[in-house]
Amino acid sequence: MTAESPAGAPYRTAPEAEPPLLEVHGIDVFYDDIQVLYGLSLEVRRGEMVTLLGSNGAGKTTTLRAIMGLRPPRAGTIRFRGESLAQLPAAGRADLGLALVPEGRELWPQLTVLENLELGAYTPRARGNMGVNLRKMFALFPRLEERRRQLAGSLSGGEQQMCAIGRALMSEPTLLMLDELSLGLAPVLVDQLMQTIAELHRGGMTILLVEQNLRKALAIAERGVIIETGRLRLAGTSAELAGNPEIRAAYLGM
Repeated sequence: MTAESPAGAPYRTAPEAEPPLLEVHGIDVFYDDIQVLYGLSLEVRRGEMVTLLGSNGAGKTTTLRAIMGLRPPRAGTIRFRGESLAQLPAAGRADLGLALVPEGRELWPQLTVLENLELGAYTPRARGNMGVNLRKMFALFPRLEERRRQLAGSLSGGEQQMCAIGRALMSEPTLLMLDELSLGLAPVLVDQLMQTIAELHRGGMTILLVEQNLRKALAIAERGVIIETGRLRLAGTSAELAGNPEIRAAYLGM
């Protein structure tokens, strides 16, 4: 499978024999003396969309923060493109092609939509393609072009989420990580954003999606990983998880 990235470069879905794009193996993560993740392992292959699922406090956000270098693990390994990230700070991981859309969006509220998007293109490669990528972001999210001169802090919740996703895509990521895409949004906006993420994936984007809405996440992802209290509970294809009676009862209310 071959498609275009936001900058026009081809993405390729890797064959199964190729090592995972992202490998998280046995990580323990703490906040001071409080342990949040216990030997957690997961992997994402190039071209996949994997969803990380669990209830509030399960450790989903901490997992993404550990991958991004914002909360380094005390044990275990994180490898990207086969290389250890242990000594690489968050900025260096962004240079490698990791991008995070954080929970709560975390835009610069006193800057305009355009300025927030431009700040996403901070890697040398992305800076050179800023104009092209801005046009692609406005095509992906026409509302952002309408609001390009508006302060980000004055946007609606859905518009802020669009801006946060666009800002991450401006860095030309190899792996896009999204934390709680649906948080605080009306169902119709959640559906629209889920469709957008599905379109990015169909175009070849590799995605790790953290989401509380298990039903919607499994509808667009190929595989899912469920964690409980910082530990791996279950992993499988979306069809396997959606059809699991225990999961249906615990998470789908069925």
